Order: sequence, then C-alpha cells, then structure tokens
Amino acid sequence: MKGLYVHIPFCEYICHYCDFVKRVPTNDEMVDSYLVSLRNEINSYRKHFDTIETIYIGGGTPGMLKPHQLTYLLESLVHIHPVEYTIEVNPESYTHEKGMIFKKYGINRVSIGVQSFNKNLLAYMNRKHTNDEVFEVVRSLKELEIPYLSVDLIYAVPNQTVEDLKRDLNFIKQLDITHVSCYSLILEEKTFFYHQYLRGKFHKVEEDVEAQMFQITIDELTNQGFEQYEISNFAKHGHYSKHNLIYWSLDEYIGVGLGAHGFVNNVRTYNHRALSKYLKEPLERIEEQTQEMLLQDDLIFGLRKTKGIDIETIEKKYGIRLFEKYPGLKEKEELGLVEVKDNHLRLTHNGIFLGNQVFLLFI
Repeated sequence: MKGLYVHIPFCEYICHYCDFVKRVPTNDEMVDSYLVSLRNEINSYRKHFDTIETIYIGGGTPGMLKPHQLTYLLESLVHIHPVEYTIEVNPESYTHEKGMIFKKYGINRVSIGVQSFNKNLLAYMNRKHTNDEVFEVVRSLKELEIPYLSVDLIYAVPNQTVEDLKRDLNFIKQLDITHVSCYSLILEEKTFFYHQYLRGKFHKVEEDVEAQMFQITIDELTNQGFEQYEISNFAKHGHYSKHNLIYWSLDEYIGVGLGAHGFVNNVRTYNHRALSKYLKEPLERIEEQTQEMLLQDDLIFGLRKTKGIDIETIEKKYGIRLFEKYPGLKEKEELGLVEVKDNHLRLTHNGIFLGNQVFLLFI
C-alpha cells in the first residue's frame, strides 16, 4: 500500500502544545501562492498516482481553507483515486459548505481536532471551539454520509482530573463515531508550554497519574466497542486508519507540502520547513536508508500495533534471527513487557505502558 500525505501549514491561531510545521497566514495571497506551489509538487509525483491508495490532508488546519482554496487543493488531487481519503478539521472552522466540497471530491474520512470537551482545558491549550460545534460538525458529516469519522483527544493535561477524562470519554460515546486517537500531552520544544516550563509555570502530570488516565481511556473505549489496534488509536468494526497503518507497517508514502517527509524505494525525503525556501524548491534533502535503519523502524513502528510484528516475515526480510540479534528481548519477555503469540512479537498490556523500554533495544 502507498499513501500520499499533503501538508497544509496554516492555522487561525497556534495551540500551546503544537510543534508541527505551522503558521498564521498574513493574508489570502500567502495561502494561494502556497497552494500553487503545492499543486506543482503534487504533479511532480504524477508517475505514482495510479499506485496511491490513501490520501491524508493534515496540518496545520486544512479545514480553515476558504471554499475556493479548498476546491483548488482538491482539484489538484482529482487524478488520484484512493480507497481512503482523509482531511483534518477543527470544529470552529468547519462549515456544511466545506463538508459538501469534501463529499464532492470523494473524501470519506474526517479527523476532527477536539482534544477535550472541558472548556477550561480547551482555553488552557488555546483551543477555540465549543462542544456544540463538535456535535454540529459530526451531525453535518453524518448527514452528508461521510462514513468514517475520527476524533483526537489529549489526556494528562495539567489540572485535568480523572473525572474530566471520564466526561470526555462519555462525550465520545454520545458522538457515535468510528475512530478515536488518544495522546498524552507531550512537552515539545518550541511551543508555548515549553517556554512556560522553562519559566517554572508548567508542571507535567505525574507519571502514575498519566498511566492511570491511559488505563481509564483503554477500559472505557473498549467498553464502548472500540478496539485498541495501536498504542494510541482505537477503532470500531475494523475501521482502522489505513494511512497511519502505512507508517506503522513501513510501507511507502509520499509527503508533499511544507516540512513534509516521505518514504519511497528505501529513501526518506524531507521538505523545507521555511516557507520562503519551500516556494523556491520544496525538497530539502534525501536520506538513503540502510538495512539497519529500516530494521530499526520496522521493529519500533511495528510494535506500536497491538498485533505486533510477524517474526518470520521480519527474519526473512532482513536475514536475521530476531532473538539472537536482540538478546535483550528475552529479558523484556521475562519482565512481562513483550510476548510471542501466533508467531508475532507484541507488547503485553504492561508493555504498552512501558513501550519505550522495549524500543530502546533497537536503537
């Protein structure tokens, strides 16, 4: 399977935790000129169009594009016919008109940036939407018969209580959607929260509280009929994110747009992160991957999936004996962090909480 990631770096405001490549545009002309360059870059990969099975438009905030800009973007992709076609939206910038454009161009999956249903936590993270807007987005998309809806949630936010989290998860139940991505708040450099941290004004949630919240999330979503198919991702009825599975399975994907990266023919591509440089020449550098680098990625990404990695496939692909190459795996198995089931190496329930201890074996 091959995917196409399309990056829209523009936001109406900057969230306090976000370290993605993004900026607030100064005017429409900045966005328009970017979309022209983006179309040119997309067309440079024309020979791949027939083999692309997923498109994921992320950001930034792709949903903030005005209808004519959104139409221009999607027209740039009309010669690709993916089985899964995703766009990210924020509730406050979505309109039913935009949803109709999604429908017209074949988008069948929408990822909604909710993060929390608590207005105080939303304000703390500099999020601008209301709960009513979240429900209206979901109602509109269902009316348009866009079948696969996903919501992003963040937990372990300073000042968030267990009751706050349970309330968020109850709202998920009310939305009746097919997919949820749940991430603990990570303190990233070059963010507002990180600057607050350096000033002693940001205090990370204790690890045991974070673990408790993660367990509550797993339990509650399981009770709602979701399957945890990846450490942070939950789906109903097997409606996994096909595009994200490409990353976790070390399949090929093309990355276009500011700061985007791709992986094709064992080569990783990295685009410029500065807009002025991207507009002149999107590609900054390429890195050919060695077998050792590929193996490391295959193991780390593959173990994020709850079904784990097929030992026989990995050993044939790289000409290794897995437990001989990584003798530390035996210790992790004895500690109850990994297990072998149906010839798959996978994280145990405890291992999901302590995955980094396993991943360090491969670095």
